[in-house]
Amino acid sequence: MIDTINQVFALFRLNYHNQYYAAWSDAQQLGQVKRLWLEALGDFSGELILMGARRAIEASEYLPTLNRMLESCSQALGELGLPTAAAAYEEACLATSPKVEAIWTHPIVYLAGRDAGWHLLANSTRSEALPRYQVHYNRWLKSALKGEHLTIPERKQLEEASNETRMTLEDRQAALTSLRQQLKL
Repeated sequence: MIDTINQVFALFRLNYHNQYYAAWSDAQQLGQVKRLWLEALGDFSGELILMGARRAIEASEYLPTLNRMLESCSQALGELGLPTAAAAYEEACLATSPKVEAIWTHPIVYLAGRDAGWHLLANSTRSEALPRYQVHYNRWLKSALKGEHLTIPERKQLEEASNETRMTLEDRQAALTSLRQQLKL
């Protein structure tokens, strides 16, 4: 991660030469800024941080702030096949039941929805449900960015009843007659 942050700042130095030296004129200050960025961007993979830096450079003629860098890294998620939290929330809310069998853009969408609660997503306002969904989404996102393999659990199939336990038509009629007699119907 330290090498990644150093690469990001080297890209910034090359692309924003005058702004770079105006913003970080001494080595001690630059070291503090790099430590801050390392801590703030620590949840992202090195590849994603570099993608975010390239996006920030391409999108602006000004040296990016840490906030802009965080946004760029989040937007780079789309390039990795991960939806944004808002798009994932929409997908989770609109998914058909059973949820396990729905077609998901990424397992993270399902896992965050499951953890937030399908009932909450279906019955609460966006302003109430989205923040809770985002907490779970961000937790799963950290796992995905660390390289963990995320999967949607398989739907458990009911065991097929054996023929031995099935009642014949006559047995069912007899059981129904017996039940009617017990209930005095």
